[in-house]
Amino acid sequence: MGKPPRKRRRWLRRLLMLPVLFVALTVGQVLVLRFVDPLFTSFMAIRQFEAWGQGDWSFRIAYDWRDMDDIAPALPVAVVAAEDQDFANHRGFDLQAIEHARKRNEQGGRLRGGSTISQQLAKNLFLWQGSSMPSRWLRKGVETWYTFLIESLWPKGRILEVYANVVEFGDGVYGAQAAARTYFRRDADALTLPQAARLAAVLPSPKRYSVANPGPYVQRRARWIERNVRQIGGTSYLEALD
Repeated sequence: MGKPPRKRRRWLRRLLMLPVLFVALTVGQVLVLRFVDPLFTSFMAIRQFEAWGQGDWSFRIAYDWRDMDDIAPALPVAVVAAEDQDFANHRGFDLQAIEHARKRNEQGGRLRGGSTISQQLAKNLFLWQGSSMPSRWLRKGVETWYTFLIESLWPKGRILEVYANVVEFGDGVYGAQAAARTYFRRDADALTLPQAARLAAVLPSPKRYSVANPGPYVQRRARWIERNVRQIGGTSYLEALD
């Protein structure tokens, strides 16, 4: 015998509530973080638990929030120049950059993605890491949803402020202040353009490339970023963000 119609309807209602609950939860998360600075991110938590799982009980995440006014303007502008030069104009997804990255990757050499700063922020804040195909597709779908919410509910200035504070610049080193102290022994508000460009040059692969010991690729890329900073208007670029 099958379930009575009343029980089937009850289970159906519960299943239909799951998407509603997911939407409500995620919208609430993103709305709160528009006004409240994150204490940690998903990627930070995962990295900390990985270290503990490997028996490294002394490992500690380096993270120290700074408002945008306490970060040298050179850093957020360098990040835009390096990673997402159409940041001020797109709504979270840069289809032209994705297509360009696809063509470059087909030609071989260093793989490059077409993710925007908003997409990378969504990953850092809310998502997980995984290499299996089902996990990658699920993660990409959730990333797309969170990116849409971030772009819909946050001003561009807030997106860049949070990204500059939570992006990873080295193993366990997150955000402008922690990176400035770790690599240059100064606060984030004292970073010079060459230093900011070197930090941005290791993105989006801060475990593959080193800020402390930059190889030829990082040095070339840092110089390229400095040129791009000037092309997009230098630090005055930030004044155009809402």
